[in-house]
Amino acid sequence: MPPRTPHRLPAEPPPNVMEALRKRLPGRDLPAFGTVFALRSAAQQVDNAVTGWMADSAGTPARFQILGMLWASGAGGVPHKEIVQALQVTRATVSGLMAALERDGLVKSAEDRHDRRNLIATLTARGRAIFERAIDTNIVSLRAAFATLSADDVETLTSLLQRLRQGFVAVRDNPSGQR
Repeated sequence: MPPRTPHRLPAEPPPNVMEALRKRLPGRDLPAFGTVFALRSAAQQVDNAVTGWMADSAGTPARFQILGMLWASGAGGVPHKEIVQALQVTRATVSGLMAALERDGLVKSAEDRHDRRNLIATLTARGRAIFERAIDTNIVSLRAAFATLSADDVETLTSLLQRLRQGFVAVRDNPSGQR
């Protein structure tokens, strides 16, 4: 199977569109519009890069997240419903991911002793080794990607992205903008 061609979003609208927008959008609206384009493009590049890194280690970012949760839990394991909540996906999605991880010998799931309706996932020795190798392999790429940013830059960027995310959530939850 040939490698997947990564998605490429433009960092900004075409020049003729930008010129028309300059005439139409007042004040802060044009820079905000441009920022959304730049952010979407950057997010797509990050997603493409991380997906590529994970392909050679944990498989996918979602699998890495699940393995990480199980790795951090130690021997205690994690209920499937907590994985659903953490990944913010459906139970069916987690069921599919868990079935594949179990098939690959990376995790095991068993009924909860206290409530047989719940499944508890634990990491196998092979899963632990894969996850730890994924950390070691991917940290090199992550360091290179962040090499041009200082620790303060990273902190500022993280804070700004969190605030921006909250703004988009607020608009989603209240599209009319009325308080």
